[in-house]
Amino acid sequence: MKLISAAAAMLALLSSSCQESDAYSPSYRSLKKSSMLNLPSDQSSSLERRLPKIAGKSGGGGGMSMTRRETIKMPSQTPMVPYKAPGSDYAQFVDITSAMYRDRTMMISNFIDEEAANSIISIILYLRKEDPKKPIDLYFNVPGAILRPALAVYDLLLQTRAQCEISTVNLGLCTGMGALLCGAGTKGKRSAMPNSRFLLHRTGMDQPFQGQATDIALEVKNVKEWNDRVEKEFALITGQPLEKIQNDMKRDFYLSSEEAVRYGLIDQVLLPTQQKRAARGQAADLGAFEGDDEQRYQGDDNKGGFGSQTQVQQPPPDKKDDDDDDEPKIAKG
Repeated sequence: MKLISAAAAMLALLSSSCQESDAYSPSYRSLKKSSMLNLPSDQSSSLERRLPKIAGKSGGGGGMSMTRRETIKMPSQTPMVPYKAPGSDYAQFVDITSAMYRDRTMMISNFIDEEAANSIISIILYLRKEDPKKPIDLYFNVPGAILRPALAVYDLLLQTRAQCEISTVNLGLCTGMGALLCGAGTKGKRSAMPNSRFLLHRTGMDQPFQGQATDIALEVKNVKEWNDRVEKEFALITGQPLEKIQNDMKRDFYLSSEEAVRYGLIDQVLLPTQQKRAARGQAADLGAFEGDDEQRYQGDDNKGGFGSQTQVQQPPPDKKDDDDDDEPKIAKG
């Protein structure tokens, strides 16, 4: 019994440093195992039953305990922004993607599969029904796409741009069908950031195909025909000969933003300057980009405003009566 009491005391002292009563450390388990090996079977079972009680008493008491600190993480939820609907007196908080949709702006930044393509198609159809003539802005950062769903989005963009302007901007990388979608915007409204890139290549099979040899051959033939169709679409939107498109897309064909302009895939590169406003308008405040209109507060004839160095002449203060309006008038004289 003395041996049992000594082993129990050692294990209780070791378990007091654990945060939870049932979370034993490796040293605790090793000591427990070594203690059991030196005891008879009846005494070890008795000690086994007493260990949880001892650990529970020592864990909840005033003994030493270790504090576990949670790792600081960035918020994983969608950011919420205030949005005031037209004609409303109060603003409400909505997620940032919904606020962009209401401004007819879409951010396409995921791999385009069937689910993503259905989401893009439904949003564009809703925007067309809401206002068929108002422009739509699309921002791309697409790592890739499946051939058939991306072609469905491409056909919808071609139909939509016949009714309203579609502005496209490549923010980072447009791969494969993403490059085709970025080039499907309205002529003159296709842009890219200075450090963005395009990757043109032929698309393989969407997923491993199993079946008879004849069916596999038919599937390969179908994929080849649709890749040939995509090459014709690239030749149509870029103005390049079909033979050049086929030769370039035999392997991965990378284009920088400047090369994409010369290739005919886009129309302009958004270069930051000091004296120009955005060429695509003033809706997206992404900095001072190349354009025709002079940027506010940066001209020589600056008349003052936020950030200006010109001293604005303040109007003379209105003359006020010395008497307080809240108290009765005092007769003078």
